[in-house]
Amino acid sequence: MADILAIAMFALACIGLMGGYNVAFTLSGVSLIFAALGVATGTFEPEFLLSLPGRIYPLITREILMAVPLFVFMGVMLEKSRIAEDLLESMGDLFGPLKGGLGISVVFVGALLAASTGIVGATVVTMGLLSLPTMLKRNYAPSLASGSIAASGTLGQIIPPSIVLVILGDQLSNAYQEAQRSFGLKSTGVVSVGDLFAGALLPGLILVALYAVYISITAYLKPAMAPAQDWPEGVSPWKFIRKTLFAMLPPILLIVAVLGSILSGYATPTRGAALGALGAILLAAYRTAPNATARRAAFFAALGLILLVGIDLTGVDMRFDQNDWSAIERISVAIALSLAGIAIIGTALSMFPLIKDKRLGDVSRTTMHITSMVFVILIGATVFSLIFRGFGGDELVGRLLAAAPGGKWGALALVMLVMFILGFFLDFIEITFVVVPLVAPPLLATGMDPIWLGVLMALNLQTSFLTPPFGFALFYLRGVAPPEVTTTALYRGVLPFILIQLVVIMMVVLMPGIATKLPAVMLN
Repeated sequence: MADILAIAMFALACIGLMGGYNVAFTLSGVSLIFAALGVATGTFEPEFLLSLPGRIYPLITREILMAVPLFVFMGVMLEKSRIAEDLLESMGDLFGPLKGGLGISVVFVGALLAASTGIVGATVVTMGLLSLPTMLKRNYAPSLASGSIAASGTLGQIIPPSIVLVILGDQLSNAYQEAQRSFGLKSTGVVSVGDLFAGALLPGLILVALYAVYISITAYLKPAMAPAQDWPEGVSPWKFIRKTLFAMLPPILLIVAVLGSILSGYATPTRGAALGALGAILLAAYRTAPNATARRAAFFAALGLILLVGIDLTGVDMRFDQNDWSAIERISVAIALSLAGIAIIGTALSMFPLIKDKRLGDVSRTTMHITSMVFVILIGATVFSLIFRGFGGDELVGRLLAAAPGGKWGALALVMLVMFILGFFLDFIEITFVVVPLVAPPLLATGMDPIWLGVLMALNLQTSFLTPPFGFALFYLRGVAPPEVTTTALYRGVLPFILIQLVVIMMVVLMPGIATKLPAVMLN
């Protein structure tokens, strides 16, 4: 009876989510109803519910999850700083004479926006508004144009720093600890979000390369789908190169600062996200401030931060006992305090235009809305997971995976297939919070590398944005696409990119080093 109720609870929750009901309240409401049925039938111990506060409070106070609102703030603020406009315009002009050059530019801009914003909706809508009309005006096939934009927008889910990697890393860390407790797994270390960032970096770059290769091959085989455009007569190519480099430099510097600080171990993901949020404020002020004072303040604040980090990296020992300081350390401390003051004052001055035009308020409200949604879903998923375990659902999942033909590889194939199918109907947050805690512990108990498994799951979750009928990237692009882009053309356009994503998943399965080599090098 307990197994039947566990299966029925999972099925009913999925049906409710597919029906469009509120995610958090569906998960918690369905699970509490089945808990009451379990108590009535004697298959569920009500004492399980007493542990709910003790499970929820550590979740909402976990330091790693503080990176979520900071990364969201960084992404939304960069969306308002007109980076995408400048990148698309400059790279489109530079690569225009190549067959498929504008499509390749969209892929590269999508990769840069993915690494700097990590928000699929913002990226797809921005590129859809800016580049889709241009691509159609230059006689690109609607299917290729819409498919390249939708697929490039989803790169934010796999190229770090990414919100889905932060959430997935947190869930895998819990699953790894659960596997150690429940299955006697020998500890080989902890799963950190930084390791998952490193593991996902190379697969993400491979995706970018394969997207560009596909567009190039299509353009050469079917030139009418992606025609080349000549440079304006009398204009030097170096002008477009300089313009492109100028547009790319700020976001690249921010990406290197955030991602480099995390991957190098200099900063935790939360502190790296805080650095990214501050950098996004300075970059937005520098690019959009109406007066030179704010732009200069943003420039000097950023310069002060860079020099301050440089002093910190020199390893100067700033002990509390000032009597032990050497002359060099005293000078270093004085310089560091001066730079900190410049950074604080410059940041404050650069924020005034953002406050005046209400941009900072809009970004903060959007950040609060997205963050609240994530944490409310997390609480609902925690209630669901606890009650599901109270019915012995975790043991049931373990038995089902153990009975899969092919051993651990059959179990992995079954899990990936289920996640792929659920991606047709559910959002990545729902799959991450509901499915991953159930299937990850028994998979990790077979000796699978948690970073490798996490990258596979992240790649699989990325497809959920492109797979109809509920692919969110399709909804976002459909909402801003002109009438000549039909829904059929949109679905037809994303199909090759879904196949490319599946190819990359198979590459990671057959060559695990793609996901595990870089984290191992960093560890050593």
